[in-house]
Amino acid sequence: MEKGAGVEIVRRLGKSPRERGSVNNATCPDIFELSDGSWAVIGTDRTEELEGVLPKDAGRADYERIVVITRETLIAARGDIPAG
Repeated sequence: MEKGAGVEIVRRLGKSPRERGSVNNATCPDIFELSDGSWAVIGTDRTEELEGVLPKDAGRADYERIVVITRETLIAARGDIPAG
């Protein structure tokens, strides 16, 4: 487990970026389970582009960002995501 700010990374979901073909770490979306039960996502910040097209019942706090990961990243993690 990796430590930081009182929360630890418990595990990666899916394959590492290198296993998905990122040999130079230029594109490294990733998903991690944290020790407090939440999830950390490394992705592309597309807040400005997508904020205006969010559904009417969706919102974002000033401290939140809309982060995009590739379909491949989520599919690779699918088997590691708990059902409940």
